[in-house]
Amino acid sequence: MSNKLLNVEIHKKLKEFDLDVSFELKKGCLGILGPSGCGKSMTLKSVAGIVDPDAGIISLTTDEETVYFDSNKKINLKPQKRNVGYLFQNYALFPNMTVEENIAIGLSKDYDEKIVLDMIKRFHLNGLEKRYPRQLSGGQQQRVALARILAYSPDVILFDEPFSAMDTYLKEQLRIELVNLLENFDGFSILVTHDRDEAFQFCDELLILDEGKIIAKGDTHEIFENPKKVQVARLTGCKNISKIEIIDDYHLKSLEWGVTFEVSEKITSNITHIGIRAHDFTPAEENDVNVLAMTNSSVLEMPFEWEVTLENGLWWECEKQIRVHEFEIPDYIKVDPKNIILLEE
Repeated sequence: MSNKLLNVEIHKKLKEFDLDVSFELKKGCLGILGPSGCGKSMTLKSVAGIVDPDAGIISLTTDEETVYFDSNKKINLKPQKRNVGYLFQNYALFPNMTVEENIAIGLSKDYDEKIVLDMIKRFHLNGLEKRYPRQLSGGQQQRVALARILAYSPDVILFDEPFSAMDTYLKEQLRIELVNLLENFDGFSILVTHDRDEAFQFCDELLILDEGKIIAKGDTHEIFENPKKVQVARLTGCKNISKIEIIDDYHLKSLEWGVTFEVSEKITSNITHIGIRAHDFTPAEENDVNVLAMTNSSVLEMPFEWEVTLENGLWWECEKQIRVHEFEIPDYIKVDPKNIILLEE
């Protein structure tokens, strides 16, 4: 994998904003996370050749370089020449074709039938070969769509919100299958999602898009642990965010919650907000550091956690056992200084 590279640089004027995205992918799966309408799907469609950027370059280097698109050199390969697999939200199966015919559709006319048989076995589609898409469940349709893509050995697979139309149980099953699939896939993959759990689960690297611009880029775990910007913290699921007033190098006051906190990292002048993950609070004693009184707190029971809202609006998620239905609110909770995230606007 070390000599492989997917290089993407896209500029395109859209109605609401300009899409301006560039990245290099050297291995594994890249996640593109962001709210609806931020340019995620447009980025995928540009890589696939479904949409033409106004300017930029898209190229794949394996043993040699294949240029998919280059606005300066007037190169623009047709989608079928790019060897890119695209998993659409609705799977785009041919309704008048059986499962085996759908899987074979991307292969040459004299294809080896063993390829289709292997895919049917790999995606647990045995017994469904002669069925049509309307006779399949959502999960079975997705497996057929994945089998169709992998049958022709693409260099790149693009996933566009692959689980958005599924119920929770099916989603979990197919997530596990897709993780296993990607571990054994020797090409590149890009997953577009607005679901932070999916991004965290699948993606080695992450881009966070907002209105066509990259606001964060890097290792997925690192971005979740240190989002750096307010909007990145929100998109990675941080529920407690407040503007601050800096007191000294290691102390600040939250303007939303009226609380003074100690932090472990020196506060620089560009820091405007803090974030606290809702699960980072723990029960405390009155004289602990960063302690909060629990008077007038309200509790909402969820299947796997208690959602506690403090009087000042802070949010605490406390893990629970599913069979436990009573929760004794402690007098105080605290947050470790190292778990307070310093954020720029």
